[in-house]
Order: sequence, then structure tokens, then C-alpha cells
Amino acid sequence: MDPERFLVTTMILRYYPVLLLLLALVLAGATVWVLSRNRTPDAATVEAAYATSLPAPDAPLRVYHLGHSLVGRDMPAMLAQLSGEGHEYASQLGWGTTLRAHWEPDVEINGFETENAHPHFRAAHEAIASGDYDAVILTEMVELRDAIRYYHSARYLSLWADLARAANPDTRVYLYETWHALTDPDWLGRLDGDLETLWERRVLLPDLARAGTERPVHVIPAGQVLARFVRKVEDAGGIDNVPDRTALFARDPEGGLDPIHMGDLGNYLVALTHYAVLYHRSPVGLPRQVLRADGSTADAPGPEAARVMQETVWEVVTTYPKTGVVP
Repeated sequence: MDPERFLVTTMILRYYPVLLLLLALVLAGATVWVLSRNRTPDAATVEAAYATSLPAPDAPLRVYHLGHSLVGRDMPAMLAQLSGEGHEYASQLGWGTTLRAHWEPDVEINGFETENAHPHFRAAHEAIASGDYDAVILTEMVELRDAIRYYHSARYLSLWADLARAANPDTRVYLYETWHALTDPDWLGRLDGDLETLWERRVLLPDLARAGTERPVHVIPAGQVLARFVRKVEDAGGIDNVPDRTALFARDPEGGLDPIHMGDLGNYLVALTHYAVLYHRSPVGLPRQVLRADGSTADAPGPEAARVMQETVWEVVTTYPKTGVVP
């Protein structure tokens, strides 16, 4: 045998067991990492975590919103008006911003200067670490499937939740479930299915598996409210000034439909949902006329549309245990 080939063969035979061991360790480590990354608790653990309602607040809340343009400026301003005197809020927003981008100092937040040019801006790390807030509301970018796949949504939800929990043991942390674009051909079907398969199993519940059941992250189910209200409207052939789902969404100056951002009617519906979850109160009977963040008068739903909105919010919030609300 050629001496050089003989030497190589001898080295391979000598170190073959070591190479096998190293390969096994690498594969085992990768398996553990994958399993831990996607681990969710069993059904009994989830049920136990959300079996008990949170106590209803007995005073106005201080609320922090972290997210993007599906939070926006108008919805938190509407929530403050619906909640009454004493409700305070701050936010940090971006354009399509991930939880990761908000957390990592070296990741650019698109639209940061534009979205945060208002009196309610407060830098996220400083705000949440202060422990000043009764509620911290987090949301992830959409398309949610891309956020989960590329931007580690579950990990960064846990990082933000841990920061809030460490700063103040009384702070409640919420995941704000949003929606996807109307251009999706299965828009309602995805609202139905994404709650469990994406928002819960891929974003929310890994935190429960890791952090335990003592202080779980709760959910503001705006997407579920949106789906149920739209079905009521379209089954009825329209209600007041809401003829169909598009009436909830914004329009550009030329009247073109914005398929992802809410207009005044949609923001009002989402604000009602936040109100019901945060305050444990039925929104039925709340004013239907509110102001935008800039002080201008928002378009109001008609009286019947407002009533159906408010009733729908309370139906959803009180039948989904992860809100923490029991009627």
C-alpha cells in the first residue's frame, strides 16, 4: 500500500471512535436545541395556567404598548378615552417591527423616528425595566409565519416578559393577537387557525414551558374579535355604516383600500378589545364617538354597529380563558 495512504488509513482507524463520539454529541446537542426551541407544555399545564381569572383592576391602569403600526397611535388614544380619567400609556413602535428588533440594540427599527414622534413615546428597555406599568402589551410583526421562522418570536417574547416580570411582580404581560392582510385568500380561515397553531403554540406557550405557570403571559384576542364581528356583519348583509370587512380598514387619500392597517372603525373595535381584557369590564354601553390621537374626531360606528362590536368583544374575551377574564 502506498505509505501516504497507509498513514491516512491508520489515523482514521485510530480516531474513528472519537470522531463517532463527537458526531453523536453534536447531533444530540442539536436535537436538544431544536426540542427546547419548540417545546410547548402539555394540555394539563396550559389548562392549569389559565384556569384562574386574574383579579379585576380597581383603579386606572398605566399601560405600555410595544409593537408596530398595528398598534399605531390612534388605538391606544381611543383606549385611554374609553378607560376614563387616570388611564396612562406609553409606547415604542416601528414599521413592521419584530420583538427581536425592539430588543437588540444593533438591529435597525424601520420608521422609528416617524412612529415615535409623539408625547407618549418612551424607550422600551428603560420603560419596561422601570416597573412603572400595570400592563405591558407585546405584539409580533406580521406575516407571523416569517417572524417565527426568521426572528425567533418565542425567544424574544420571553425576554421582554422576563424583563417586565423581574421589574415588577404585579405587572401583567399580554400578547396582542393581530391579523394578516385582507389580500390573503383564506383571511377568515387563517384568523381561525393561526390563533392556536402560530400565536399560541409557536409564540405564547414556549414561554409557559420555560417560565412556569405562576405568571403566564395572557392574550388580547383582537384577531378573534375581528373574525367574529366580520362574520356577523357579512351574515347580516351589513350593519349601519359597516357594509363588510373592508369598512374596518384604512383608505389612502385616493380611496384605495389599505389591506392591513385599521381605519377608525377597526381601531375602535381593537380598542374595545383591549379595554375589556385590561379592565375586566363589559364594553357594552361605552361611547361610540372618540377622538384620534391628534385630537380630531374619528369616524364613529353607527349605533347598531357599535352595539354589535361591544357585545362581540365581550363574548370573545369572556369565553377565551387566556385573556384572564371571567364574566
